[in-house]
Amino acid sequence: MTATRPSLGSYAPDFELPGVDGQVHHLRRYLEQTRAVVVVFICNHCPFVRASLERIKRLQADYQDQGVVVVGINPNDAEAFPEDSFDKMKVFAQEQGLTLPYLRDVTQDVARSFSAQKTPEAFVIDSEGILRYHGRLLNDLQDTDPTVTLQLRQALDQVLAGAAVTASVEEAVGCSIKWRTY
Repeated sequence: MTATRPSLGSYAPDFELPGVDGQVHHLRRYLEQTRAVVVVFICNHCPFVRASLERIKRLQADYQDQGVVVVGINPNDAEAFPEDSFDKMKVFAQEQGLTLPYLRDVTQDVARSFSAQKTPEAFVIDSEGILRYHGRLLNDLQDTDPTVTLQLRQALDQVLAGAAVTASVEEAVGCSIKWRTY
């Protein structure tokens, strides 16, 4: 069971998660130091994530000098999907050249609080902690059009300009999050 998705314009759920860099990462600290945070739920094994990695890295590179941090969070159940374990995340980050914070949501509480459903799925949070956008990173597995992240980029540009976000929200396309069964 997932929680009700936080609505656009509401406060984003806070988090405190371990990263593959050995540090603990807090949304609140990012909000104090940046102009916007992009949270992208990703994992190691999903072909949709693998197809969008270059877009995610390009997004980080294009916006980091503007005060934006892109954070990847892996919420998948590592017991059912061992390739998504924390140790494998470290290997994946190194092999893929990820320099963005890649965090482990072992309890799945953060994914549930965002009501994330897919990997990859993106959320844009402004410096006040307000959720301004959520949506997709690609249209389908064969999508080679780099402009698909246009809505996400438009939302970021509007947040950075202090304007209302008018970017259309498109439902995420990807693999379902692998929820732990109790």
